[in-house]
Amino acid sequence: MTTERLAIPPRPRTWPLRLVVVAALAAVTVLACLPAIGGVELDLAAIARNWRNGAQKMGQLLQPDWAFLPRTIGPMIETLQMALVGATAAAIVSIPLTLWAARPTNPNGVTRGIVRTIVNVIRAVPDLVYATILVALVGVGAMPGLITLFLFDLGIVVKLVSEAIDSTEHPYLEAGRAAGATQGRLNRTLALPQNLPLFANQWLYALELNVRISAVLGIVGAGGIGRLLDERFGFYAYDDVSIIILEILVVVIAIEVCSHLLRRRIA
Repeated sequence: MTTERLAIPPRPRTWPLRLVVVAALAAVTVLACLPAIGGVELDLAAIARNWRNGAQKMGQLLQPDWAFLPRTIGPMIETLQMALVGATAAAIVSIPLTLWAARPTNPNGVTRGIVRTIVNVIRAVPDLVYATILVALVGVGAMPGLITLFLFDLGIVVKLVSEAIDSTEHPYLEAGRAAGATQGRLNRTLALPQNLPLFANQWLYALELNVRISAVLGIVGAGGIGRLLDERFGFYAYDDVSIIILEILVVVIAIEVCSHLLRRRIA
């Protein structure tokens, strides 16, 4: 009795395609850096010309004025309040919008398309544009920053969680429909509890982002620690700026550690 040796098919050669893709990306990148054809002008020589100025500014930043620290406490508390309220409001509103934007939890293509279009429009507008418009509408302060953070968080949470729901199988929903349950009841009793960890992860992530973004929104007058940071930059008080940067760094790291611990408990 003879045994035939099974031949292993040759491994398909994919490196030519990868080489073409890498070469195309490299060519597009190079072309995008050529000012003659409308590309971005990269003046690398400016780094060599201005390194002394940069070294001087770094030296000033490395000499923080600790006496300025008490003045930053109030704006930092305002930033944390804005971040928390914006994330909480977005968390509440994101639940129905996410369930309406996902195919398994909303089989109606018309309403699903409307919700997705609204969310895409919200995400398409940069947060600084929101903050600038809102400052012009309601004035300088925490309110424009809070509304901006709410819109920013809402777009992120609905987009990411709805796509995660779309990419997962949900046989329990099919079983519920076969039993005659309405879609609203299925979403409340089955879909929401099953996907609550996804929501929680994105809510915590949005809270982390809010503290970082608040520092930038202050440039246009949206309140918080960013407004004080912009003020001290305007006075070239780099020793005060250093204190604010260190404080933001410590707060962001603390929030990330707490979020990580909460995610582990949720998972």
